[in-house]
Amino acid sequence: MFQATLRITLILTLVALISSCAKVYHSPDAKTLARNHNQVAILLPKVTIPANKKANVELLREQQRTEAVNFQQELYAWMLKRKLKGKFRPEIQEIETTNALLAKAGYPETPMTNQEICQLLGVDGLMTSTFALSKPISEGAAVALMVVGGMWGPTNQVQMTLGISDCMNRKLIWNYEHKMAGGMGTTSSNIVDGLMRKASKKMPYTRK
Repeated sequence: MFQATLRITLILTLVALISSCAKVYHSPDAKTLARNHNQVAILLPKVTIPANKKANVELLREQQRTEAVNFQQELYAWMLKRKLKGKFRPEIQEIETTNALLAKAGYPETPMTNQEICQLLGVDGLMTSTFALSKPISEGAAVALMVVGGMWGPTNQVQMTLGISDCMNRKLIWNYEHKMAGGMGTTSSNIVDGLMRKASKKMPYTRK
């Protein structure tokens, strides 16, 4: 019984992410503008999870918030590791600082433009992202959602976008769109690692 359980666990945790072709946008001056970015902020991602008929709306919102925090932490950790290896040019604002400043300003309940966010945070570039999940990833609220709303399918389809905006020129200079599919062992760390391994190769901040 133990060996069978162990095999199942290994299968679930070693499920590979299957990726599709990515779409990349570079503004003509992306690399030139990115060289002038001394500090970049990683904003809290926008996460969406579809609600089935029996889903509890409040639990679903809580889960989307949990996933957003997890993805932001994973993005920050991934880029910080690259920075320490000398492969990422600008400094990365601590996400605790980013989130605290925005919360004090009432964001996102109070709408703000990217330019206003740039001025508030005192950064040269903003990194934004979206994650559209076909089902929850994290435990906790996800379990409650499954109990109340029923089980999701075994595969998690994830559609992601990652963008960089230049604060001084008030424009998007780089955008990366990607789709992935993972099994029951998929985590936010798996997803971010799969995304960034591909996206970082084309990102204007990356040092070869």
